[in-house]
Amino acid sequence: MLPLILEPQDLEPILGNKELLIIDLCSNANYSVKHIPGAIHVASSELVSGIKPATGKLPARQKLSALFSRIGLSDDLHVVAYDDEGGGWAGRFLWTLEVIGHTSWSYLNGGLIAWMKEQRALESEPSIPVAAVIEVEVCSDAIAEKETVLNALTDAQIVIWDARSAEEFSGIRQFAARGGHIPGAINLDWLDTMDRNRGLRIRTDISDVLQSHGMTKEKRVITHCQTHHRSGLTWLIGKALNYDIKAYHGSWSEWGNDPKTPIEQGA
Repeated sequence: MLPLILEPQDLEPILGNKELLIIDLCSNANYSVKHIPGAIHVASSELVSGIKPATGKLPARQKLSALFSRIGLSDDLHVVAYDDEGGGWAGRFLWTLEVIGHTSWSYLNGGLIAWMKEQRALESEPSIPVAAVIEVEVCSDAIAEKETVLNALTDAQIVIWDARSAEEFSGIRQFAARGGHIPGAINLDWLDTMDRNRGLRIRTDISDVLQSHGMTKEKRVITHCQTHHRSGLTWLIGKALNYDIKAYHGSWSEWGNDPKTPIEQGA
């Protein structure tokens, strides 16, 4: 059984194991020239609906079935996901696995950045997956919808974790019809959860950081960003710390474009 947060030195010796499915969430350009041996590429566009205004919402079941059929997912495979940005897209992919009920997975801590920093094995030839025919089912345990968040506004046991920048949170930077944040939300930028001195690994003191922001294990957490990309990492962190955490996949692109949802502005 591999740990949920997997270190590069623990993955390299088991490359080629037939019970592993390694998924690369890097840019197309990066994958074409360098990736972890045996890794199968998944584009970020395969993980989102692309439908405005909330383009980052979960795709239709048919699109998810096509993705997981293409990469040959099966119940007996342990998935290891990584990216080249510190965990946003990898976390989003792993959240999607949870949504379809596949719970055997790990995140490669630091992803390609940490892997390359330590000069570990790379290849450039694309890996061709063995396709399968899969019809996925979507379960709601990891998903927060807009109504979930609205109900949470009056529940003192729920914390809303806004993973956007401070400028977006305050409304200074605006990427929707309205700027600001969900009332009562706590802002902790996803970038501040990474250790830039350790190849963008998750900070070793991340538990203390969350608690200092009022996010304790006694609370339930709903995390979001603009499109549930950056909050892929923050959901992953909560999961790794055994938090009761969901991701609001509509995120600010849905909330900020709905004139009926309440907002706050300022820090």
